[in-house]
Amino acid sequence: MSMRMPALLSRTADPLPGIVGAARVDRNTARLLRRIRPGEVAVLDQYELDRITADELLRAGVSAVVNASPSMSGRYPNLGPSLLVSGGVTLVDTGKGVFKKVKDGARIRVHDGSVYAGERMLAEGVELDAETVAMRLLEARNGLSAHLETFSGNMIDLIRNEGPLLLDGVGVPDVAVALAGRHVVVVGEGAGHRSDLKKLKPFLREYAPILVGVDAGADSLMRAGYPPDLIVGDPDKISAAALKSGAEVVLPADEQGSAPGAARIQELGLGAVTFPASAAAMDLALLLVHHHGAALIVSVGASVSLDDFVDRAGAEVCPAAFLTRLKVGSAVVDAKAVSTLYSGGVSSGVVALTALAGLLAISVAVLATDVGPQLLGWVLAGWHRAVAEARAYLH
Repeated sequence: MSMRMPALLSRTADPLPGIVGAARVDRNTARLLRRIRPGEVAVLDQYELDRITADELLRAGVSAVVNASPSMSGRYPNLGPSLLVSGGVTLVDTGKGVFKKVKDGARIRVHDGSVYAGERMLAEGVELDAETVAMRLLEARNGLSAHLETFSGNMIDLIRNEGPLLLDGVGVPDVAVALAGRHVVVVGEGAGHRSDLKKLKPFLREYAPILVGVDAGADSLMRAGYPPDLIVGDPDKISAAALKSGAEVVLPADEQGSAPGAARIQELGLGAVTFPASAAAMDLALLLVHHHGAALIVSVGASVSLDDFVDRAGAEVCPAAFLTRLKVGSAVVDAKAVSTLYSGGVSSGVVALTALAGLLAISVAVLATDVGPQLLGWVLAGWHRAVAEARAYLH
């Protein structure tokens, strides 16, 4: 007697559309970037999403970004949204209410500009796809002339308020790190700074420069195996390991000397000096090392193209960056230029060894001739004379 298999009572439901992942929720973007994990959905509050933040989100491997503030305001062509979208990350702008609806660690779904918990909508917003981002970038670039006018006005105000610092170094703090006459590498958190730092390895090995980590650049130095000698930036953006690495810490502060992140320094039981100024941490680091006599400054993660200027927190910050570059002048060189000089793969040490090997070969050949001993005596006498003159010069 044959038996019939019982019919299935229901079909397995098809998966709901959209991006699904654990929500990592934090209004403090720097803190969120330290906590986010691959595949998670970043829920943040970042007005005018900049390229540095977008680069960090991509490196963290987020599946989607939900922003409680406008990722693109149209004031200027910030490049963060374009970088995220071109990297395959779903970007949705919602209102501030998303922080009340989405809990940290909760499993959420992002689809068609809205945020869901299963089938229940938590927040409605607008997805910024490639077409939308391109259109807004074009509109923002068309209004760039107005942005540059604002830039010029802010620069005049900055010179009035902080001219003594930017032009004469008034207010630059003293540091224990000996910078005078040294090569210094200043590592910021700009786009591509990790790859630029990696390409600097021959330079770092040959010159053993002073290393300065700016904000998250301090952690990039640590990951690359180079503990920083000096750290400039907000401690909330820097790991405890980097802050405790033995580096001297300089905190950007307001005119009254109040520094964001000072409480974290106290919690870690560390000491720090403050640097009162309105400029960005990277600009303060460049001014600091230049003021204390650095012979050469190699900047990593601090490009100065027009796009980079307008992508840095708007017209309020740009004038300080512009004036800083004018101040440090020829003392600073970009890491890309330095790594290009080493791209041939032949360091000065290798050249010296090759020359020495050639000299030895010639010496052996000459000694085999009749005039060899006389020539050797002449060479040795000249060598001793040169060494004596060098010693006299040094002393």
